[in-house]
Amino acid sequence: MVVSTEVIEHLYAPRRLAAFAHSVLRDGGHLLLTTPHHGYLKNLAIALVNGWDRHADPLWDGGHIKLFSHRTIKRLLEEAGFRVVHAGGVGRVPYLWKSMLVVARKQ
Repeated sequence: MVVSTEVIEHLYAPRRLAAFAHSVLRDGGHLLLTTPHHGYLKNLAIALVNGWDRHADPLWDGGHIKLFSHRTIKRLLEEAGFRVVHAGGVGRVPYLWKSMLVVARKQ
C-alpha cells in the first residue's frame, strides 16, 4: 500500500505521484490518498461568502497548486492504471467535506 495524505494538491505534476505509486505497487496493491474536496456545492459555498482569496490564496508560498473533484482525481488515477474502489468525503457535512478519501487498486 502507498499512502499519501494531503500532498497531491501541492504538486506541479500530480501525474508523477500516481505513476510512482503505480510503479512501486504489486498488481492488486492499493493507493490510499486524501486531498481537499472541491465539488460543486463546496465551491459554490466558498464563492457565496466571497472566500476564494482566503481559501486559495495565490500569495501563500507552498499553498495549494491543484484543486481536485471526485471526477478529476478519478480520471488522474485511472490514467495511471488504477481502478478507484472508494471515493468519499470526510470532515464537516456531506458535500461540504473538508477532504476526499480515495482508495485505488493497481490493475
